[in-house]
Amino acid sequence: MIALIQRVTEASVTVDGRVSGAIGRGMLILLGVAMHDTEQEAAWLARKCAMLRIFSDASGKMNRSLIDSDGEALVVSQFTLCADTRRGHRPSFARAAPPGAAEQLYDAFINQLETYLDTPVQSGVFGASMDVRLLNSGPVTLSLERRPPRILPDDMGDGGDPLSLQ
Repeated sequence: MIALIQRVTEASVTVDGRVSGAIGRGMLILLGVAMHDTEQEAAWLARKCAMLRIFSDASGKMNRSLIDSDGEALVVSQFTLCADTRRGHRPSFARAAPPGAAEQLYDAFINQLETYLDTPVQSGVFGASMDVRLLNSGPVTLSLERRPPRILPDDMGDGGDPLSLQ
């Protein structure tokens, strides 16, 4: 699962000429769901986004999280983040999760983020063609990725949780 995060002064997403989500100061999160992602990746990434310290404190240092700064979040599905561009000139999207599975994990990510922020999260419309407007603050743009762990025979049976949020 990939999140492209942009710290924004404002952002909105429009579908068919209608605004489906809009925020003031906060975080625009473009979210790509990859094949084999699970709700564990969604939960980990939502927590990471909520706690990522990219907002300025009183000294002007990036030391405050979305939670600390009472910022807002706008999440937009973006399967193109899963593109493989290593060969040729046309991106391959074979790494992206199928639409049904991706939508479930997109919704799970939003639900988890709402839990951490204790406020509703704005969003685009999954699978729609969208126009995204933003005023990037800083600019600050970060990419986060959480891949499911590879489970090898030697890794099995130890009782440890490879996706622990601690």
